[in-house]
Amino acid sequence: MESGDSNIIIHVISVLFNMSWQIFWPLAFGLILSSFIRHLLPVDTVVKHLGKTDAKSLTFTTILGMVSSSCSYAAASLSHTLLAKKATLANAMAFLVSSTNLIVEMFIVLVALMGWTFLWGEVIGGLILIATVGFLFSRFYPKEVEQELHQHIESAEPAKHAHSDCGMDMSNMKHETSDCGMDMSSMKHETSDCGMDMSSMKHETSDCGMDMSNMKHDHSMHHHMDMPAQEETGLMSKITKSAGFFQMDLAMIGKEILIGVVVSSILIALVPQEGWKALFISNDVGLPTWLHSLLDVIIGIFVAMIAYVCSVGNLILAAALWHGGISFGGVIGFILADVLTIPMIGVYKKYYGKRPTKWMVGLLFLSILFTGLCVDAIFNGFGWVSTDQTVRTLNQSGFGMNMTTVMNLIFIPLSIWYYRLGKKANAGMGMSM
Repeated sequence: MESGDSNIIIHVISVLFNMSWQIFWPLAFGLILSSFIRHLLPVDTVVKHLGKTDAKSLTFTTILGMVSSSCSYAAASLSHTLLAKKATLANAMAFLVSSTNLIVEMFIVLVALMGWTFLWGEVIGGLILIATVGFLFSRFYPKEVEQELHQHIESAEPAKHAHSDCGMDMSNMKHETSDCGMDMSSMKHETSDCGMDMSSMKHETSDCGMDMSNMKHDHSMHHHMDMPAQEETGLMSKITKSAGFFQMDLAMIGKEILIGVVVSSILIALVPQEGWKALFISNDVGLPTWLHSLLDVIIGIFVAMIAYVCSVGNLILAAALWHGGISFGGVIGFILADVLTIPMIGVYKKYYGKRPTKWMVGLLFLSILFTGLCVDAIFNGFGWVSTDQTVRTLNQSGFGMNMTTVMNLIFIPLSIWYYRLGKKANAGMGMSM
Protein backbone atom coordinates (compact mmCIF):
# COMPACT_ATOMS: atom_id res chain seq x y z
CA MET A 1 0.00 0.00 0.00
CA GLU A 2 2.79 2.35 0.93
CA SER A 3 4.59 1.47 -2.28
CA GLY A 4 1.42 2.21 -4.27
CA ASP A 5 0.99 5.57 -2.57
CA SER A 6 4.60 6.39 -3.27
CA ASN A 7 4.17 5.56 -6.97
CA ILE A 8 1.08 7.80 -7.18
CA ILE A 9 2.93 10.71 -5.59
CA ILE A 10 5.88 10.24 -7.94
CA HIS A 11 3.49 10.15 -10.92
CA VAL A 12 1.76 13.36 -9.83
CA ILE A 13 5.10 15.10 -9.31
CA SER A 14 6.27 13.90 -12.72
CA VAL A 15 3.16 15.30 -14.42
CA LEU A 16 3.55 18.56 -12.48
CA PHE A 17 7.14 19.03 -13.59
CA ASN A 18 6.31 18.13 -17.19
CA MET A 19 3.43 20.60 -17.30
CA SER A 20 5.46 23.34 -15.64
CA TRP A 21 8.25 22.77 -18.15
CA GLN A 22 5.82 23.03 -21.07
CA ILE A 23 4.15 26.25 -19.98
CA PHE A 24 7.08 28.18 -18.46
CA TRP A 25 8.44 29.98 -21.50
CA PRO A 26 5.10 31.04 -23.05
CA LEU A 27 3.93 32.25 -19.64
CA ALA A 28 7.15 34.19 -19.02
CA PHE A 29 7.16 35.57 -22.55
CA GLY A 30 3.53 36.71 -22.29
CA LEU A 31 4.01 38.45 -18.94
CA ILE A 32 7.21 40.15 -20.07
CA LEU A 33 5.51 41.29 -23.26
CA SER A 34 2.59 42.58 -21.19
CA SER A 35 4.90 44.61 -18.97
CA PHE A 36 6.53 46.32 -21.96
CA ILE A 37 3.18 47.05 -23.59
CA ARG A 38 1.84 48.55 -20.37
CA HIS A 39 4.82 50.89 -20.06
CA LEU A 40 5.59 51.71 -23.69
CA LEU A 41 2.33 51.53 -25.66
CA PRO A 42 0.84 55.03 -25.94
CA VAL A 43 -2.70 55.33 -24.64
CA ASP A 44 -3.82 57.27 -27.70
CA THR A 45 -2.70 54.43 -29.99
CA VAL A 46 -4.85 51.91 -28.12
CA VAL A 47 -7.77 54.32 -28.02
CA LYS A 48 -7.44 54.95 -31.75
CA HIS A 49 -7.60 51.26 -32.72
CA LEU A 50 -9.41 49.64 -29.79
CA GLY A 51 -11.27 52.53 -28.18
CA LYS A 52 -14.53 51.51 -29.84
CA THR A 53 -16.01 48.13 -30.69
CA ASP A 54 -16.66 47.37 -34.36
CA ALA A 55 -15.67 44.83 -37.01
CA LYS A 56 -12.36 46.60 -37.65
CA SER A 57 -11.33 46.72 -33.99
CA LEU A 58 -12.33 43.06 -33.43
CA THR A 59 -10.26 42.05 -36.46
CA PHE A 60 -7.28 44.02 -35.16
CA THR A 61 -7.51 42.57 -31.66
CA THR A 62 -7.93 39.03 -33.05
CA ILE A 63 -4.71 39.35 -35.06
CA LEU A 64 -2.97 40.90 -32.05
CA GLY A 65 -4.10 37.95 -29.91
CA MET A 66 -2.98 35.36 -32.46
CA VAL A 67 0.61 36.63 -32.38
CA SER A 68 0.79 36.88 -28.59
CA SER A 69 1.40 34.26 -25.91
CA SER A 70 -0.66 31.06 -25.85
CA CYS A 71 -0.81 30.89 -22.05
CA SER A 72 -4.15 31.89 -20.55
CA TYR A 73 -2.59 33.62 -17.54
CA ALA A 74 -0.33 35.70 -19.75
CA ALA A 75 -3.30 36.46 -22.02
CA ALA A 76 -5.26 37.66 -18.99
CA SER A 77 -2.39 39.98 -18.11
CA LEU A 78 -2.25 41.35 -21.65
CA SER A 79 -6.01 41.92 -21.84
CA HIS A 80 -5.81 43.71 -18.47
CA THR A 81 -3.09 45.90 -19.96
CA LEU A 82 -5.28 46.78 -22.95
CA LEU A 83 -8.08 47.81 -20.57
CA ALA A 84 -5.64 49.93 -18.58
CA LYS A 85 -4.69 51.58 -21.89
CA LYS A 86 -8.39 52.46 -22.50
CA ALA A 87 -9.39 49.69 -24.91
CA THR A 88 -13.08 48.75 -24.74
CA LEU A 89 -14.02 45.76 -22.61
CA ALA A 90 -15.38 43.92 -25.67
CA ASN A 91 -12.07 44.30 -27.51
CA ALA A 92 -10.09 43.20 -24.45
CA MET A 93 -12.23 40.08 -24.09
CA ALA A 94 -11.91 39.32 -27.80
CA PHE A 95 -8.14 39.54 -27.38
CA LEU A 96 -8.33 37.15 -24.42
CA VAL A 97 -10.20 34.60 -26.54
CA SER A 98 -8.00 34.86 -29.63
CA SER A 99 -4.72 34.70 -27.72
CA THR A 100 -5.75 31.47 -25.98
CA ASN A 101 -7.56 29.67 -28.80
CA LEU A 102 -6.32 30.91 -32.17
CA ILE A 103 -2.56 30.46 -31.89
CA VAL A 104 -0.25 28.38 -34.08
CA GLU A 105 1.03 26.21 -31.22
CA MET A 106 -2.48 24.97 -30.48
CA PHE A 107 -3.23 24.36 -34.17
CA ILE A 108 -0.15 22.15 -34.56
CA VAL A 109 -0.98 20.07 -31.49
CA LEU A 110 -4.64 19.74 -32.50
CA VAL A 111 -3.75 18.30 -35.90
CA ALA A 112 -1.13 15.98 -34.43
CA LEU A 113 -3.35 14.75 -31.62
CA MET A 114 -6.94 14.88 -32.85
CA GLY A 115 -6.98 15.46 -36.61
CA TRP A 116 -7.88 18.21 -39.07
CA THR A 117 -11.60 18.21 -38.25
CA PHE A 118 -10.89 19.45 -34.74
CA LEU A 119 -8.53 22.10 -36.09
CA TRP A 120 -11.26 23.57 -38.30
CA GLY A 121 -13.71 23.25 -35.42
CA GLU A 122 -11.36 25.27 -33.24
CA VAL A 123 -10.79 27.94 -35.92
CA ILE A 124 -14.49 28.35 -36.76
CA GLY A 125 -15.44 28.16 -33.10
CA GLY A 126 -12.83 30.75 -32.14
CA LEU A 127 -14.09 33.22 -34.75
CA ILE A 128 -17.73 32.68 -33.73
CA LEU A 129 -16.76 33.17 -30.09
CA ILE A 130 -14.92 36.44 -30.81
CA ALA A 131 -17.92 37.84 -32.69
CA THR A 132 -20.28 36.70 -29.92
CA VAL A 133 -18.10 38.16 -27.16
CA GLY A 134 -17.88 41.45 -29.06
CA PHE A 135 -21.66 41.63 -29.36
CA LEU A 136 -22.59 40.54 -25.81
CA PHE A 137 -19.99 42.63 -23.98
CA SER A 138 -20.73 45.78 -25.97
CA ARG A 139 -24.51 45.44 -25.60
CA PHE A 140 -25.20 43.71 -22.29
CA TYR A 141 -22.32 44.45 -19.90
CA PRO A 142 -23.81 47.07 -17.49
CA LYS A 143 -22.20 50.49 -17.84
CA GLU A 144 -22.07 51.08 -14.11
CA VAL A 145 -20.30 47.75 -13.60
CA GLU A 146 -17.85 48.58 -16.39
CA GLN A 147 -17.15 51.90 -14.68
CA GLU A 148 -16.51 50.00 -11.44
CA LEU A 149 -14.11 47.74 -13.37
CA HIS A 150 -12.11 50.68 -14.69
CA GLN A 151 -12.00 52.29 -11.25
CA HIS A 152 -10.55 49.04 -9.87
CA ILE A 153 -7.88 49.04 -12.58
CA GLU A 154 -6.99 52.69 -12.02
CA SER A 155 -6.70 52.26 -8.26
CA ALA A 156 -4.09 49.54 -8.83
CA GLU A 157 -2.05 51.43 -11.42
CA PRO A 158 1.28 52.44 -9.85
CA ALA A 159 2.31 54.80 -12.65
CA LYS A 160 -0.54 57.13 -11.77
CA HIS A 161 1.01 57.89 -8.39
CA ALA A 162 4.68 57.26 -9.08
CA HIS A 163 5.39 58.60 -12.54
CA SER A 164 9.12 58.16 -12.96
CA ASP A 165 9.96 59.91 -9.72
CA CYS A 166 10.66 56.93 -7.44
CA GLY A 167 7.54 57.62 -5.38
CA MET A 168 8.17 61.32 -4.70
CA ASP A 169 5.42 63.90 -5.10
CA MET A 170 7.27 66.31 -7.35
CA SER A 171 4.36 68.74 -7.58
CA ASN A 172 4.76 69.59 -3.91
CA MET A 173 8.53 69.63 -3.90
CA LYS A 174 9.17 71.69 -6.99
CA HIS A 175 8.50 75.01 -5.23
CA GLU A 176 10.74 74.42 -2.26
CA THR A 177 14.16 75.07 -3.82
CA SER A 178 15.72 75.96 -7.14
CA ASP A 179 16.59 72.31 -7.76
CA CYS A 180 12.99 71.02 -8.11
CA GLY A 181 12.53 70.71 -4.38
CA MET A 182 14.91 67.77 -3.99
CA ASP A 183 17.80 67.57 -1.58
CA MET A 184 20.38 66.60 -4.16
CA SER A 185 23.03 66.00 -1.55
CA SER A 186 21.02 63.09 -0.21
CA MET A 187 19.80 61.84 -3.53
CA LYS A 188 23.23 61.50 -5.04
CA HIS A 189 23.86 58.52 -2.77
CA GLU A 190 20.59 56.79 -3.69
CA THR A 191 20.70 56.56 -7.45
CA SER A 192 20.02 52.82 -7.34
CA ASP A 193 16.69 53.09 -5.52
CA CYS A 194 14.75 52.45 -8.70
CA GLY A 195 17.23 50.06 -10.20
CA MET A 196 18.48 52.65 -12.73
CA ASP A 197 20.89 55.53 -13.18
CA MET A 198 19.16 58.70 -12.04
CA SER A 199 20.59 60.51 -15.03
CA SER A 200 18.02 58.73 -17.13
CA MET A 201 15.30 60.64 -15.33
CA LYS A 202 16.03 63.71 -17.40
CA HIS A 203 13.63 62.33 -19.99
CA GLU A 204 10.71 62.58 -17.60
CA THR A 205 8.53 65.57 -16.80
CA SER A 206 9.07 65.22 -13.06
CA ASP A 207 12.78 66.01 -12.91
CA CYS A 208 12.80 69.38 -14.70
CA GLY A 209 14.92 67.93 -17.51
CA MET A 210 18.10 67.95 -15.45
CA ASP A 211 21.01 65.52 -15.44
CA MET A 212 20.90 64.36 -11.83
CA SER A 213 24.42 62.96 -11.81
CA ASN A 214 25.86 66.36 -12.78
CA MET A 215 23.64 68.42 -10.51
CA LYS A 216 24.92 66.79 -7.37
CA HIS A 217 28.16 68.69 -7.93
CA ASP A 218 26.71 71.91 -9.35
CA HIS A 219 23.23 72.95 -8.29
CA SER A 220 23.22 75.92 -10.67
CA MET A 221 23.37 73.76 -13.85
CA HIS A 222 19.62 73.21 -14.04
CA HIS A 223 19.46 72.28 -17.71
CA HIS A 224 22.71 70.47 -18.36
CA MET A 225 22.15 67.82 -21.06
CA ASP A 226 24.53 64.96 -21.68
CA MET A 227 23.31 63.39 -24.95
CA PRO A 228 25.53 60.27 -24.93
CA ALA A 229 24.34 59.42 -21.41
CA GLN A 230 20.74 59.97 -22.55
CA GLU A 231 21.03 57.29 -25.21
CA GLU A 232 22.87 54.93 -22.92
CA THR A 233 20.53 55.10 -19.93
CA GLY A 234 17.19 55.67 -21.67
CA LEU A 235 16.73 52.04 -22.75
CA MET A 236 17.70 50.63 -19.35
CA SER A 237 15.29 53.04 -17.69
CA LYS A 238 12.41 51.75 -19.81
CA ILE A 239 13.38 48.12 -19.15
CA THR A 240 13.54 48.78 -15.40
CA LYS A 241 10.12 50.42 -15.27
CA SER A 242 8.60 47.65 -17.38
CA ALA A 243 10.14 45.05 -15.06
CA GLY A 244 8.26 46.69 -12.19
CA PHE A 245 4.96 45.79 -13.87
CA PHE A 246 6.20 42.23 -14.43
CA GLN A 247 7.03 41.79 -10.76
CA MET A 248 3.67 43.19 -9.66
CA ASP A 249 1.79 40.90 -12.08
CA LEU A 250 3.50 37.84 -10.61
CA ALA A 251 2.88 39.07 -7.07
CA MET A 252 -0.81 39.51 -7.93
CA ILE A 253 -1.58 36.31 -9.85
CA GLY A 254 1.34 34.00 -9.05
CA LYS A 255 -0.60 32.06 -6.43
CA GLU A 256 -3.53 31.48 -8.82
CA ILE A 257 -1.17 30.19 -11.52
CA LEU A 258 0.52 27.79 -9.09
CA ILE A 259 -2.79 26.46 -7.78
CA GLY A 260 -4.09 25.93 -11.32
CA VAL A 261 -1.04 23.95 -12.43
CA VAL A 262 -0.99 21.78 -9.28
CA VAL A 263 -4.71 20.95 -9.42
CA SER A 264 -4.52 20.21 -13.14
CA SER A 265 -1.54 17.90 -12.64
CA ILE A 266 -3.37 15.94 -9.95
CA LEU A 267 -6.47 15.50 -12.14
CA ILE A 268 -4.44 14.44 -15.19
CA ALA A 269 -2.45 11.95 -13.11
CA LEU A 270 -5.23 10.43 -11.03
CA VAL A 271 -8.50 10.50 -13.01
CA PRO A 272 -8.63 7.64 -15.54
CA GLN A 273 -10.45 7.91 -18.85
CA GLU A 274 -13.34 5.86 -17.46
CA GLY A 275 -13.79 8.52 -14.79
CA TRP A 276 -14.53 11.16 -17.42
CA LYS A 277 -16.95 8.84 -19.24
CA ALA A 278 -19.19 8.79 -16.17
CA LEU A 279 -19.89 12.50 -16.68
CA PHE A 280 -21.45 12.15 -20.12
CA ILE A 281 -24.97 11.26 -21.18
CA SER A 282 -25.17 8.12 -23.27
CA ASN A 283 -26.57 8.32 -26.80
CA ASP A 284 -28.91 5.47 -25.83
CA VAL A 285 -30.93 7.77 -23.55
CA GLY A 286 -32.89 9.02 -26.54
CA LEU A 287 -32.80 12.75 -25.84
CA PRO A 288 -33.50 15.23 -28.68
CA THR A 289 -30.29 16.06 -30.57
CA TRP A 290 -30.34 19.73 -29.57
CA LEU A 291 -30.82 18.90 -25.87
CA HIS A 292 -28.08 16.27 -25.91
CA SER A 293 -25.73 18.76 -27.57
CA LEU A 294 -26.66 21.48 -25.05
CA LEU A 295 -25.94 19.22 -22.08
CA ASP A 296 -22.64 18.02 -23.56
CA VAL A 297 -21.41 21.58 -24.14
CA ILE A 298 -22.37 22.53 -20.58
CA ILE A 299 -20.52 19.46 -19.29
CA GLY A 300 -17.49 20.35 -21.42
CA ILE A 301 -17.39 23.89 -19.99
CA PHE A 302 -17.87 22.56 -16.46
CA VAL A 303 -14.99 20.09 -16.83
CA ALA A 304 -12.76 22.87 -18.20
CA MET A 305 -13.58 25.10 -15.22
CA ILE A 306 -12.44 22.51 -12.67
CA ALA A 307 -9.79 20.62 -14.64
CA TYR A 308 -8.02 23.06 -16.92
CA VAL A 309 -4.51 22.02 -17.89
CA CYS A 310 -2.33 24.56 -19.65
CA SER A 311 -1.19 24.32 -23.23
CA VAL A 312 -0.67 20.78 -24.58
CA GLY A 313 -2.17 19.13 -21.51
CA ASN A 314 -5.50 20.84 -22.25
CA LEU A 315 -5.69 19.15 -25.65
CA ILE A 316 -4.66 15.79 -24.20
CA LEU A 317 -7.64 16.00 -21.85
CA ALA A 318 -9.85 17.09 -24.78
CA ALA A 319 -8.84 13.89 -26.56
CA ALA A 320 -9.72 11.89 -23.44
CA LEU A 321 -13.16 13.55 -23.35
CA TRP A 322 -13.74 12.73 -27.03
CA HIS A 323 -12.86 9.08 -26.41
CA GLY A 324 -15.11 9.20 -23.35
CA GLY A 325 -18.16 9.94 -25.51
CA ILE A 326 -18.67 13.72 -25.41
CA SER A 327 -20.08 15.38 -28.53
CA PHE A 328 -18.00 17.40 -31.01
CA GLY A 329 -19.50 20.66 -29.73
CA GLY A 330 -18.74 19.56 -26.18
CA VAL A 331 -15.05 19.10 -27.04
CA ILE A 332 -14.90 22.54 -28.69
CA GLY A 333 -16.73 24.08 -25.72
CA PHE A 334 -14.20 22.47 -23.37
CA ILE A 335 -11.22 23.83 -25.32
CA LEU A 336 -12.68 27.32 -25.62
CA ALA A 337 -13.52 27.44 -21.90
CA ASP A 338 -9.86 27.74 -20.91
CA VAL A 339 -10.69 31.36 -20.05
CA LEU A 340 -13.25 30.24 -17.45
CA THR A 341 -11.18 28.06 -15.17
CA ILE A 342 -11.37 28.54 -11.41
CA PRO A 343 -7.77 29.84 -11.17
CA MET A 344 -8.45 32.23 -14.06
CA ILE A 345 -11.57 33.53 -12.34
CA GLY A 346 -9.37 34.22 -9.31
CA VAL A 347 -7.06 36.24 -11.55
CA TYR A 348 -10.01 38.25 -12.90
CA LYS A 349 -11.11 39.09 -9.34
CA LYS A 350 -7.64 40.41 -8.56
CA TYR A 351 -7.57 42.48 -11.75
CA TYR A 352 -11.16 43.77 -11.90
CA GLY A 353 -13.02 43.22 -8.62
CA LYS A 354 -15.80 40.80 -7.65
CA ARG A 355 -18.89 42.28 -9.31
CA PRO A 356 -17.23 43.03 -12.67
CA THR A 357 -15.82 39.49 -12.65
CA LYS A 358 -19.27 37.94 -12.07
CA TRP A 359 -20.66 39.70 -15.14
CA MET A 360 -17.55 38.83 -17.13
CA VAL A 361 -17.79 35.14 -16.26
CA GLY A 362 -21.53 35.04 -16.99
CA LEU A 363 -21.20 36.59 -20.46
CA LEU A 364 -18.18 34.45 -21.33
CA PHE A 365 -20.11 31.34 -20.29
CA LEU A 366 -23.08 32.26 -22.50
CA SER A 367 -20.74 33.09 -25.39
CA ILE A 368 -18.92 29.75 -25.17
CA LEU A 369 -22.19 27.84 -24.79
CA PHE A 370 -23.63 29.50 -27.90
CA THR A 371 -20.41 28.86 -29.83
CA GLY A 372 -20.30 25.18 -28.86
CA LEU A 373 -23.89 24.70 -30.02
CA CYS A 374 -23.20 26.50 -33.33
CA VAL A 375 -20.09 24.41 -34.05
CA ASP A 376 -21.90 21.18 -33.19
CA ALA A 377 -24.83 22.09 -35.46
CA ILE A 378 -22.56 23.15 -38.35
CA PHE A 379 -20.24 20.14 -38.31
CA ASN A 380 -22.94 17.55 -37.68
CA GLY A 381 -25.26 19.23 -40.15
CA PHE A 382 -22.69 18.97 -42.95
CA GLY A 383 -21.59 15.50 -41.85
CA TRP A 384 -18.04 16.61 -41.11
CA VAL A 385 -17.79 14.68 -37.82
CA SER A 386 -17.04 10.96 -37.77
CA THR A 387 -17.18 9.05 -34.50
CA ASP A 388 -14.25 6.83 -35.42
CA GLN A 389 -11.71 9.63 -35.76
CA THR A 390 -8.18 8.66 -34.88
CA VAL A 391 -6.92 10.28 -31.71
CA ARG A 392 -3.25 9.57 -31.26
CA THR A 393 -1.45 9.57 -27.92
CA LEU A 394 0.87 12.49 -27.41
CA ASN A 395 3.81 12.19 -25.04
CA GLN A 396 3.37 14.83 -22.37
CA SER A 397 7.07 15.01 -21.57
CA GLY A 398 8.65 18.18 -22.87
CA PHE A 399 12.18 17.25 -21.76
CA GLY A 400 14.85 16.69 -24.37
CA MET A 401 16.59 18.84 -26.95
CA ASN A 402 13.57 20.47 -28.57
CA MET A 403 11.99 23.89 -28.99
CA THR A 404 10.57 23.93 -25.46
CA THR A 405 13.99 23.22 -23.94
CA VAL A 406 15.71 25.90 -26.01
CA MET A 407 13.10 28.54 -25.12
CA ASN A 408 13.17 27.62 -21.42
CA LEU A 409 16.97 27.87 -21.34
CA ILE A 410 16.51 31.43 -22.58
CA PHE A 411 13.47 32.50 -20.53
CA ILE A 412 14.27 30.92 -17.15
CA PRO A 413 17.38 33.06 -16.47
CA LEU A 414 15.87 36.04 -18.31
CA SER A 415 12.68 36.01 -16.22
CA ILE A 416 14.62 35.61 -12.94
CA TRP A 417 16.80 38.60 -13.78
CA TYR A 418 13.79 40.62 -14.96
CA TYR A 419 11.80 39.79 -11.81
CA ARG A 420 14.67 40.81 -9.53
CA LEU A 421 15.10 44.04 -11.48
CA GLY A 422 11.40 44.80 -11.12
CA LYS A 423 11.38 43.96 -7.42
CA LYS A 424 14.30 46.33 -6.85
CA ALA A 425 12.55 49.08 -8.80
CA ASN A 426 9.27 48.67 -6.92
CA ALA A 427 11.08 48.57 -3.56
CA GLY A 428 12.74 51.86 -4.42
CA MET A 429 9.30 53.33 -5.13
CA GLY A 430 7.94 52.03 -1.81
CA MET A 431 5.74 49.51 -3.64
CA SER A 432 7.31 46.20 -2.62
CA MET A 433 4.84 43.32 -2.99
